[in-house]
Amino acid sequence: ALAALSACTWVEPTREGSQVALVEAHEVEGCKRVGTAGSSVKHEVGIYTRSEEKVTEELVILGKNKAAEMGGDSIVAQGPPVDGAMKFDVYKCGD
Repeated sequence: ALAALSACTWVEPTREGSQVALVEAHEVEGCKRVGTAGSSVKHEVGIYTRSEEKVTEELVILGKNKAAEMGGDSIVAQGPPVDGAMKFDVYKCGD
């Protein structure tokens, strides 16, 4: 059961969020900064600690979804996930 739990993705991208790119800071030079988006998910379920890869994947999906709501098309991670939370700078690079 725990193996199945670790494979689950509890977060799904929105149609708009799937159009947002996760990029490096140097790739947003010349883009308009829209703001900051934060995301958080459960990184522990009972005594089980979820895989860092899955937690990060879900945090990025949530960050992209929030960026799309803000009118952004690109996000840059401010740093690695900490305790199931992550922050992103949101940019608008396209028209």
